[in-house]
Amino acid sequence: MPIRTVVWGENIHEHTNEVVRGIYPEGMHTTIANALNADPEIEATTATLQEPEHGLSAERLAATDVLTWWGHKDHGSVSDAVVERVAERVWEGMGLLVLHSAHFSKIFKRLMGTPCALKWREAGERERIWTVNPGHPIAAGIGEHFELENEEMYGEFFSVPEPLETVFISWFQGGEVFRSGMTWRRGAGNIFYFRPGHETYPTYHQDTVQKVLVNAVKWAYNPHANFRQVTEAPNVPVEKALEPITERGPKLHKAGEAGYR
Repeated sequence: MPIRTVVWGENIHEHTNEVVRGIYPEGMHTTIANALNADPEIEATTATLQEPEHGLSAERLAATDVLTWWGHKDHGSVSDAVVERVAERVWEGMGLLVLHSAHFSKIFKRLMGTPCALKWREAGERERIWTVNPGHPIAAGIGEHFELENEEMYGEFFSVPEPLETVFISWFQGGEVFRSGMTWRRGAGNIFYFRPGHETYPTYHQDTVQKVLVNAVKWAYNPHANFRQVTEAPNVPVEKALEPITERGPKLHKAGEAGYR
């Protein structure tokens, strides 16, 4: 069964900026989905900000193995209810790929618990991306480094939690460096942040970038992606204790009553 992947795109610049429209006439989300669908192990569909529930209904997320997220101009328009819905699915085991300017997305900040801020410069400079963890599955077939002739600069300090693994580090023509490929785990869900992808450059048409995304989807996939216990807080009845006990002393809750959350 293929890895069911939803490619989420903000889908604003493709309609408001002629340069972006020329590079991605069907939207960045479609370009990314097409690249993922070239691999027979992945089945990718798209969702956008403009759709009802941003294309991420509870039913659709329940049937999603991996979600990729790109946003930039209007993070604030993403519904808080949808953000919580996505976070819960990540805790349950859904994989999440956070791309480029989605470092400021509500969902990434929600899961990281930090500002996720960084330095930046939009000058079309060369980016050299170094593989610093060549044995990692996301780096499979990538090589020692690869280059993007034009990209937006992101520079340290990047205020995210210490990652589980760092896979890539970027150097920019202006001298800055950036941890451009990092992983975390939240609950049962695998998360990968991948830096390249400024909308005015054809980054997602680049073969190596597409290879990283394919590898990342496969790495993020958790075949046990419905670990609902991670969000449950059951009140265990006395009679179901593993060892016999006698109830004693005052308490706040009646038998079977839900706790405070």
